[in-house]
Amino acid sequence: MRKIGSLTLLIFCCFILQAQKDEYITVKDIETDSVYRLKLKDVVSGFENVKEKKNVDLIYWKKVNKIGLNISEAAFVNWNSGGTNAISGLMSAEFVRNFKKDFTVWNNRFVTRFGISRQSDLGVRKTTDLIDFNSTFGYRKTTVSSWYTSGNISFQTQFDHGYIYRGDERTIISSFMAPAYLLVGIGTIYSDEVESFTAYISPLTLKSTFVLNQRLANLGAYGVEPANYDADGNLITEGKRARKEVGALFKSTFKKEIYKNVTFENIMSFYSDYINKFGNVDVDWEFELDFKVNNFITANVGSHLKYDDDIKITKKIDGVTTQISGAKVQWKQLLGVGVVYDF
Repeated sequence: MRKIGSLTLLIFCCFILQAQKDEYITVKDIETDSVYRLKLKDVVSGFENVKEKKNVDLIYWKKVNKIGLNISEAAFVNWNSGGTNAISGLMSAEFVRNFKKDFTVWNNRFVTRFGISRQSDLGVRKTTDLIDFNSTFGYRKTTVSSWYTSGNISFQTQFDHGYIYRGDERTIISSFMAPAYLLVGIGTIYSDEVESFTAYISPLTLKSTFVLNQRLANLGAYGVEPANYDADGNLITEGKRARKEVGALFKSTFKKEIYKNVTFENIMSFYSDYINKFGNVDVDWEFELDFKVNNFITANVGSHLKYDDDIKITKKIDGVTTQISGAKVQWKQLLGVGVVYDF
């Protein structure tokens, strides 16, 4: 058996087990890529004296399968302070597949959310609508480094129509694939497994914006080229249904249990186009606190802030839709209690 001096041990996961009053740790031999579960006293006394070595099967894939349902309801009967009967529901699903081994890291996350609310005097309205997929692949030259040369692809859209309401009138302002965002880029990613932190920096990212609803495309919604009309208002050419940009992207994720059964998650994204108004930054920042009551009941509070210079605020004046200002900050606050099934 080789001496301890010729064996490089990397302690990557340390835990204490009470089994016949012995303490164990997991160690890895970098030269042979073998993994062993050893008694702590054997490591202290010298690896060459170890009589029992148990191979450990590493789990390179980490997965999350989570489906949730939040429901809230308010009903009033002869309530002297007033109130409106209302019921709302939010369905969500999250699937994560993260792979990390030696020189390679591959992170995948798919999230969907759809929520509706019904009030007795307003009817059914949508509150939340999201389809979001993100995949990042990275490769590093040495297992010591936390930096990876990487590529990233992400896609985001929604399920159903979105409306703006003015009295009894509603107007479509979004729908499935209107808008939809596809980002493809190359860069570098920093991955810290201990703190569950990643930072992705891409100096070259292609951003494609799709508006497949032709009425919205004709209006020039979400930054696409609008339709052309003659002096009498007759359509000459329809609006473009896609727009492409090339710019820089920074994305960061952080997830940690800050207290027992309290998990904080923060996701940030910043993008700036090189050609059109370089320096204007599109911001997408979301954070959430999850409170785990038990294996099935959870509560969460979160905030979602967005800014996109291509999304202009409009208003109807005398029945005519008129642009009244440029882009503005969009903000949404979430608070819910519900059932979550984790498998």
